[in-house]
Amino acid sequence: MIKKNFQINICDNREESGKVAAQEVAKSIRTLLAEKKEINIVFGAAPSQDELLKYLNLEAGIEWERIHAFHMDEYIGLASDSPQSFASYLNKHIATKVPFKSINYLNGITTNLEDECKRYTGLLKKHPIDIVCLGFGENGHIAFNDPGIGIFSEKTWVKIVELDQKCRQQQVNDACFEFIEQVPTHALTLTIPAMLSGANLICTVPSVKKANAVKNAILGPVSEKCPASILRLHQSVRIILDKDSSSLLMRIKG
Repeated sequence: MIKKNFQINICDNREESGKVAAQEVAKSIRTLLAEKKEINIVFGAAPSQDELLKYLNLEAGIEWERIHAFHMDEYIGLASDSPQSFASYLNKHIATKVPFKSINYLNGITTNLEDECKRYTGLLKKHPIDIVCLGFGENGHIAFNDPGIGIFSEKTWVKIVELDQKCRQQQVNDACFEFIEQVPTHALTLTIPAMLSGANLICTVPSVKKANAVKNAILGPVSEKCPASILRLHQSVRIILDKDSSSLLMRIKG
């Protein structure tokens, strides 16, 4: 079995952090597929995952046809074929490159969002999560669980959320949108308990823009004011940083 613990890797640069993360994900996949017929992976869809997915596609010997893929959030009101949708992101970066057994997307343009939350919850319950590939935001959000919205004791697994200003601005900072007015105001997201149900969490967080969030998540109190801090309580987490994102940690250590 995969060892259950909390580990932090600090890499020299963003490219190296993505490569290390891909190696960790691939190692977990191979270990799990040696034990189980099929496994289930939730993928984050954000620039922080670019390098991870690039190198994961290059990993040899992975039986992708035994893997069900899911994603963790989606904008409401944005067509799935829009370049900014998270479905489009995953199609571009991995879903069209490897032969998953299935890939399951949240539908952000359905006329009944509550039913969509129930539908996707049912899929996640039917396919217990083995691996979550995630990052976290400049305000410490994980998926679209922003401070004040990311409830550690949430009873639901998928919900509708209103995105805060910092979260929406990050989408502009990451060049996903040109102006904040273009960023949708609401989204569907897996909740924190849904993601923590995953057996293994591999969290890739590059960029100096995330340095303060990294400091708060790793050294601050475990608090809903920084949703990513809850990762410290999970039984199997690996957080992979680069020198930029870990710069405030290194400064305090020094």
